[in-house]
Amino acid sequence: MKRSNRKKGKSSQAIFTRFMIVVGFFILWLGGIGIRLVYLQVSQHEELKERALRTRQDVKQTKMLRGSILDRNGRALAMSVRVKTLYADPVSIDDPASAAATLAKVLKVDEQPLASQLRALKEAGKRYLPLARKLDEEAVQRLNKALDLADVRKADLPNFKGLHWADEQKRSYPQQSLAAQVVGLSNDEDEGIAGIELSQELVLRGPTVEKRQKRDRLGRVYDEEVLAGEAPGDVVLTIDAKLQYMVEQSLEEGVRSANAKSGMAVVLAPKTGEVLALANYPTFDPNEITERSMANMTNQAVQLVYSPGSVFKLVTYGSGLEKKLFKPDDMISSGNGTIEVADRVFKDSHPVGTVSYSQALAHSSNVCAIKTALSVGREDFAGFVRRMGFGAKTGIELPAETSGTVRPVSKWNGDSLASMSIGYEIDVSALQMTSVFATIANNGLRVQPRIVKEIRRAGQPASVSPQPEQTQIVTPETAGALRTMLKQVVLTGTGRRARLNGYTVAGKTGTAWKYNPKTRSVDPSKYISSFIGMAPADDPEIVIGVVMDEPKSGARDGGMVSAPVFREIAQQLLHELKVPTDAPIRQDMALNEEGPEPLDVPVEDKKPEKKTVVTAPKEERQSDKLEKARPPEKKDKTRDDGKKPERPLAERERLSAWVKTENGRRDCRRLLEGIRVET
Repeated sequence: MKRSNRKKGKSSQAIFTRFMIVVGFFILWLGGIGIRLVYLQVSQHEELKERALRTRQDVKQTKMLRGSILDRNGRALAMSVRVKTLYADPVSIDDPASAAATLAKVLKVDEQPLASQLRALKEAGKRYLPLARKLDEEAVQRLNKALDLADVRKADLPNFKGLHWADEQKRSYPQQSLAAQVVGLSNDEDEGIAGIELSQELVLRGPTVEKRQKRDRLGRVYDEEVLAGEAPGDVVLTIDAKLQYMVEQSLEEGVRSANAKSGMAVVLAPKTGEVLALANYPTFDPNEITERSMANMTNQAVQLVYSPGSVFKLVTYGSGLEKKLFKPDDMISSGNGTIEVADRVFKDSHPVGTVSYSQALAHSSNVCAIKTALSVGREDFAGFVRRMGFGAKTGIELPAETSGTVRPVSKWNGDSLASMSIGYEIDVSALQMTSVFATIANNGLRVQPRIVKEIRRAGQPASVSPQPEQTQIVTPETAGALRTMLKQVVLTGTGRRARLNGYTVAGKTGTAWKYNPKTRSVDPSKYISSFIGMAPADDPEIVIGVVMDEPKSGARDGGMVSAPVFREIAQQLLHELKVPTDAPIRQDMALNEEGPEPLDVPVEDKKPEKKTVVTAPKEERQSDKLEKARPPEKKDKTRDDGKKPERPLAERERLSAWVKTENGRRDCRRLLEGIRVET
């Protein structure tokens, strides 16, 4: 009995031991599984989640189309179009060398560098290598056909393992070079780098669109989620594309005719401050950027500074009128045509004697301008210059605008006031100078120039640009007196070539030597020639500034070079804008033009041993040019000794009669403008 109980006890013990072993095994097994689950769910959670998402979900990021840039009438100056980029996923490519061999033939690229790139990126686990960027739909279809492999099955095109298409955009400029420096351009990353493209980047930039697609095991999309920010806006400019084209054509013709280095033209509406046109020549096509064209990307009308010369006399006489020192009809004497200031002798090219202030401005007398500035005084003159806006940016919505240079009075030399009164020792931009004339055109009320009219966003009302800042700079009486004086410049003075048919004009010419930073002195061989005017003179609708840099052909002064360009621009624009005429319309308009304008020469370095006479280089006079004209009937003969014989009386009379004819007047005008006349 005891033995039987002993056997039962051993059997129960064995069963219990086996049970506990099994239980222990399961505990260890479950514990291992639990530890593994904890490791996977906690430590490896993010990695596994990302791997799972990659397996069943694609995340594609694209940008909304960048906003458009439009002219004031809605014509597109810059816009974006949909394109595609072919890229490789190196991780998905089994044999980089074989893939590179095929791709090199289709894409016409070098095989070895491509194979090396694919291998390196595959080893690094990188999944993006662009192969052909920003292709249109025709090019996409052509590559899909060339890369269609029969033994490959893919959910997307091209049918080539490891290759995919990415949606992108490309910037297009439909008007090509029209207003190129104003519109600017964007880079391959669709970021603005110049012009309005840069200054309005926050408005134009398209937000990133994230598209999440869930796929089944065959790669078919069964769910899609799209996340995007606020849509970009369109920028509407104050520029009129039609007017801009007219201005650019006239400016190009003027630059070529004068054989100038470059030219600038600014057209302002003085009552609103709107820029109707802003042109630079040479220009460029933002659709085709080359190393050579990049040199023409600078918006010189806004970024370039220069010494204005005689156009600055508007400020000089304006400062005197504002202090009520004279009236336009009051008389002023230029003496013998010279004036001494701080051991400097300034000299007019041709003394004008005692004339009215209007005539002094009309004939661009340096002596009279200097006398006027001296009567105003250094402090008051400097304050007036600052008040007119010089030395500060205009605030136009364009990048890299210059503020120009106006030195404080404490740094002036003894002759600085005299120099500034004729447009030296001060640097301005074409936009600044044109804006000052616009202030006078608007009865002394300065309206801040602007080039952005409004911002448009889809589904929202247009956001009109804020009302530009307006400041009364001079009294309406001063502005009216200045316009009266400027009219005389065009009627009887150096600006006769700016006269219009059917419209009165008020304006001023300017001719100045350029400053050479290398020699730190002026260069008498290089000129800046300008004309800035307004029309109609009594109630101006437009103000136009034309600046020519380094004209080289014929007479190079502002009256000969820039005034005719102003005339061509103004005549077309006033007609296009349907501005009512305020002067007789003549079928045959004789300009009765004078000879070249006297140069406004700068002050040279002091020479204590003798006084420096500041004068202009000799220019060919009108009488000399007319003497060179030949009637079509007969040419001069030369005597045996090489000297020309004296003209017979009959021939001189015939020459005089020919000059008075319509053809004679036309050829003489062309000759005076530096155009060769065939006789």
